[in-house]
Amino acid sequence: MSKRDYYEILGINRDASQDEIKKAYRQAAMAHHPDRNPNNRDAEDKFKEATEAYEVLGDNDKRQRYDRFGHEGMKPGMDFHGYRDVNDIFINFQDIFGQAFGSSIFGDAFNQGRGRGRGTFNGIPGSDLKIRLSLTLEEIAAGVEKKLKVKRYVGCETCRGSGAKAGSSKTSCHVCGGSGEIRQVSRSVFGQFVNISTCQNCSGEGQVIREHCSSCRGEGRVQGETTIKVNIPAGVSEGNYIPLDGQGNAGQRGGPAGDLVVIIEEERHKLFIRNGDDVILDLLISFPEAVFGTEVEIPTLYGKTRLKIDAGTQSGKYLRMKDKGFPRLRQYGKGEQLVRVNVWVPTKINSKEKDLLKQMSASDNIKPKEGDKSANAERSFFEKMKDIFK
Repeated sequence: MSKRDYYEILGINRDASQDEIKKAYRQAAMAHHPDRNPNNRDAEDKFKEATEAYEVLGDNDKRQRYDRFGHEGMKPGMDFHGYRDVNDIFINFQDIFGQAFGSSIFGDAFNQGRGRGRGTFNGIPGSDLKIRLSLTLEEIAAGVEKKLKVKRYVGCETCRGSGAKAGSSKTSCHVCGGSGEIRQVSRSVFGQFVNISTCQNCSGEGQVIREHCSSCRGEGRVQGETTIKVNIPAGVSEGNYIPLDGQGNAGQRGGPAGDLVVIIEEERHKLFIRNGDDVILDLLISFPEAVFGTEVEIPTLYGKTRLKIDAGTQSGKYLRMKDKGFPRLRQYGKGEQLVRVNVWVPTKINSKEKDLLKQMSASDNIKPKEGDKSANAERSFFEKMKDIFK
């Protein structure tokens, strides 16, 4: 598969200045950043692609070589950094991410807990975890605190996360010679090039443990189960998620823990149907109640209340109850409860009741009149009643 043009990736002209190149990279990195696009492989690939383009175009020598020879002048091993993963990118472009993101809506997530600077080893970061939490509509309306049991990696108490046996020391890595990096030099018609990658033997620390902790076998973490409290704000919806910083898997050998992502699911309700911030309730009333009007007790998300049904209320009409819906997330106010009125038609009646209904059906006041909007909504009550006479 042919590689895309680096200028096209960053969306800049070929005569762009270094400031324009840096600005374009910041924008691309922000749009496709892994923390903004969790578990999105396409976004991660675009993030890496933008980084590769910036590494070349942000260096005047590499840029001149690329302008002259294209991708052929940028083959692996030709002074081109081989990134081990996304964290490796953060390490090598700390200045860019510090300026681009700083303490934005993600706080310091782009600068802390993402690995280590050159010459400093802070362990291997732990992975994020996801858990699905099912809530009733009443819990969503009121907001709720939940206790979650989570199986995850936790720090090893025996070695306090170091991974080393008590009294054991560390020694310089024999693979990288203590630098934490592997450098491979190659020569070509374009000159001498250096490929730098993180040492896999020591994970970039430059040192290895002489004797591993027997409890965690050198990882600095063990499997465990913990109980975590999470506060669910009122008004959340199906698919909303709540990130809990540092509540995911513990990192290896003192590395920062990942995050726990709580994904909201709504339980099906036997009475209510959610419609955005509104809630719908179907209410059955009798024919006399529809004719004369009535007042009934109905359930809401916040308890029972009284509702007035006006005389002549038609089947299918919606009655609105203000502030009986869901709170608007991160906004003021609540939605409404929509009560859908349906006139109930009995399936069994005795002979006396049949005679009374037949007498009533002869009255012009009982029959829908032409031009009456409600007459077109559905069959009239007496048209439905004919079914039980058949």
